[in-house]
Amino acid sequence: FIASCNAGAERARGDFLVFLNNDTTVTAGWLEALLETFEHFADVGIAGARLVYPDGRLQEAGGIIFDDASGWNYGRGESPDLPQYNFASEADYVSGACLAIRRQLFAELGGFDRHYAPAYYEDTDLCFRVRQHGLKVFCQPACTIIHHEGISSGTDEASGTKRYQAVNRAKFSERWQDELRRQPPHRIDSDRPDPVRRARFHRARGRALFIDATTPMPDHDSGSVRFTAMLELMVEQGWQVTFMPQNLAWDGRYSDALQRRGIEVLAAPQVNSPEAWLKRYGSDLDLVLVSRHYVLEPLLKPIRRHCPGARLVFDTVDLHFLREQRQAELSGSESMAAAAASTRRTELKLMDEADTTLVVSPVERELLAELVPEADVRVLSNIHTVHGRQQGWEARRDLMFVGGFQHPPNVDAAEWLIDEIFPLIRAELPEVRLHLIGSRMPDALRTRVGEGVIVHGFVEDLEPYLNGCRLSLAPLRYGAGVKGKVNQAMAWGLPVVATACAAEGMFLVHGEDVLMAADAPAFAAQTVRAYRDPDLWRKLSDGGLANVQTYFSRAAAGRVITGLLTRE
Repeated sequence: FIASCNAGAERARGDFLVFLNNDTTVTAGWLEALLETFEHFADVGIAGARLVYPDGRLQEAGGIIFDDASGWNYGRGESPDLPQYNFASEADYVSGACLAIRRQLFAELGGFDRHYAPAYYEDTDLCFRVRQHGLKVFCQPACTIIHHEGISSGTDEASGTKRYQAVNRAKFSERWQDELRRQPPHRIDSDRPDPVRRARFHRARGRALFIDATTPMPDHDSGSVRFTAMLELMVEQGWQVTFMPQNLAWDGRYSDALQRRGIEVLAAPQVNSPEAWLKRYGSDLDLVLVSRHYVLEPLLKPIRRHCPGARLVFDTVDLHFLREQRQAELSGSESMAAAAASTRRTELKLMDEADTTLVVSPVERELLAELVPEADVRVLSNIHTVHGRQQGWEARRDLMFVGGFQHPPNVDAAEWLIDEIFPLIRAELPEVRLHLIGSRMPDALRTRVGEGVIVHGFVEDLEPYLNGCRLSLAPLRYGAGVKGKVNQAMAWGLPVVATACAAEGMFLVHGEDVLMAADAPAFAAQTVRAYRDPDLWRKLSDGGLANVQTYFSRAAAGRVITGLLTRE
């Protein structure tokens, strides 16, 4: 086996080598999933498959090596549908039945070591040498292989090639005796919840549970972009991260995408009760982060009861009571004002109960410093990748408004834009069009649009509009937090005309990186001004890009996440 694999590798010419046993059957998408692991994670040296038996039971989802050099196939004999076996993660080793490695790295390491000929422990030894080289070994369950175990080498450890398993274990133990001292003990602590799981993820910096109302959908709303980035940044920093949607719903490609990026996703029917899961695994958690007051409130007592060692972080997303209060003031509704007061009491109480509270803007932190001075409040704002400007002023046309219409401030902003602002813009720029984009657009809004307004509804890929439109408009009259629509446009170099509410808490300066206006005539005038002036347009574009890079990049968010377990 070793000699034939090395000989084949010497003749290969591609960037990657994929070793695949002849006693395997591949499943749909296996190769793409295996190779994308190298793109999704930094410093990956080897990516391996999840193996299942022909009868559907799990054979392994990554391997564990104990301090005595014995190994264990994680999940062996269990259902492959369980969440703990379905997310990409570091492993001590992956099986040579299916693994991928860069050809150049394989050559630098000298291939599979003939010291283990004819077979057994050569794949484990290669994984340890890759790690010694400063790289990581990942198991990618999105790559699932059916392995007819024992066809090639038999199952009797006293005869045939299989007898070399015990022989080579001794060789491996002698070579890696120093590294084995850092491996989990074979007599694992049975008092801990799921000790095999703890041994499997012993390389993790800590164990974190994130909870939100539903699974994030980054192509639908900016809150999902932020939440997904938070999950990914935790994984990048070495945490073993679990995500639990409060509704426990499996959301297809969105849930699958999280798993491929290294996040365990809890969903029915495998998990049917948040409290039951907390009761079983909570004592193993170091951090619990819950988004939104109405999600945390019913889970507060179970979290405190079952997660005694975990730091509890309340992620407000935005201050709901502030948004509701502003909406009540705009509408003059007494019932809305009463609801805002109730929300305020709930949010402030949860801040007192939590160890740390996250807000998205310094404006909100300053407000809370007065209302809950003893609370540990930190700013973790929107998180965006800075894509840069793809086209200049001359190549662009038209205006865009984007926002999820399940959010009342976006509906109000779009109505104000259509009814009062855009007709004034069209009077000056009769050729200009307005692209109205966003999920869950109400029928009442669709029917009130006038000439020049193009209604798109949900658009999966915004890039053509971010690169093709000349301006993005954000005429929000109420709300709270930091507005993702503003960040997103600026991250692509698209200048923004906004109200003060839309630009709140973003360190923006009128005339430098944004144009601001308070009423419909002024908003229309500022839009026309930026639309016609290429020099001003470029100044705003450059300023917006710099703003996102400084305050809303992944690097800026990473520094906040690093300190989540401290009060510094």
